[in-house]
Amino acid sequence: MKSKLYLVIISILLTALNYFGQNKSTSHQVYQDLSCRTCHSCDIPTKENPCLIKCPRDFIATVKQKPEDGPNTIVIERLKSSNNLYNPVIFKHQAHAEMSEMSGGCVSCHHYNPPGKVVGCVQCHQPERAREDLSKPDLKGAYHRLCMNCHREWSGEVECYSCHELKNKSTKTHLAVSTESTHKRIHPDVAVPIKLTFNTPNAVGKLVTFYHSDHVNLFKLDCQNCHSNESCTKCHNKNKAQVAHITLEQHHKICSTCHDTETNSKCSFCHQNKEVGPFNHKEKTGFDITRFHGKLSCERCHTTKGKFTGLKDDCASCHGSWTQENFNHKITGIALDETHYGLECDNCHKEKNYSNPVCTDCHDDKSYPKNVPGRRIK
Repeated sequence: MKSKLYLVIISILLTALNYFGQNKSTSHQVYQDLSCRTCHSCDIPTKENPCLIKCPRDFIATVKQKPEDGPNTIVIERLKSSNNLYNPVIFKHQAHAEMSEMSGGCVSCHHYNPPGKVVGCVQCHQPERAREDLSKPDLKGAYHRLCMNCHREWSGEVECYSCHELKNKSTKTHLAVSTESTHKRIHPDVAVPIKLTFNTPNAVGKLVTFYHSDHVNLFKLDCQNCHSNESCTKCHNKNKAQVAHITLEQHHKICSTCHDTETNSKCSFCHQNKEVGPFNHKEKTGFDITRFHGKLSCERCHTTKGKFTGLKDDCASCHGSWTQENFNHKITGIALDETHYGLECDNCHKEKNYSNPVCTDCHDDKSYPKNVPGRRIK
């Protein structure tokens, strides 16, 4: 009885292996570094029961390229109309890539991208309209869904002739289309502000001073970190009255990635009753970096991108233990005299506090900075 049961189990396993070996499509071969569990909730998915999980494209999208690295234009000619009315669509790829930087970048369209490869829409969206999986649009549906959502908001025009040119009324030179990159930006550069001031009359502080230049140049944030849900309609809209007002929750959602916007006691960090200056490390953190750390990049100390809290302000947390052998006291601006040169660091710097040395353990009539243990040097 047991031998028959073993034979049945082996037979089932061989059948399953044979099925998947023969039915593994080329689309699966593209994602060599993915496992079945990436898309399927069960170990042995079948055609009848694929047990698909929610689309995992958010964490599969890995390709991030500059708009000028891609082609200038693309000829879309996979979709052929049944009556052959239209010419292929000339898609200005670089212009759209530049505009997408404010709304997610490449992943806005190319949402399935294994490392080092940009996957075309046809890889996942089938060209034929007759399909069994109604949850995933075919190629025509995928194209039109991407294009029409933006065009409807921007210009309000979604008629066929907005993108498709009739063959008997041809005005474009299709054969002269260049697919090479121009290496120059097509979209005009957007004026980047240095400082923005927001009126917040209903908050404890009536003004929020936002230094855009600090967040970009100092904190090294990408545009998409804040401008991830914006579209062309913020600047280009046929009907300006339809532009939605940004609510308080939407403002806070953008900032909450780095700042605590939920705790009321933290409100004063941004909301104050007067304009404030740009970021000052000593004022915000209590740690003065101007003397010894001013020329260092933030990443030298804040090694985790986007995380600037949690560091200790004592030197030993980054520099380890200082001794007479591994530390040159002259870099502090004071050359120790013979009396102090042989002392241990903690004789003057209690609890590894190197900013305020203590003299009273040895001297009754001397104190720092009125008295120094040597001579000041540049």
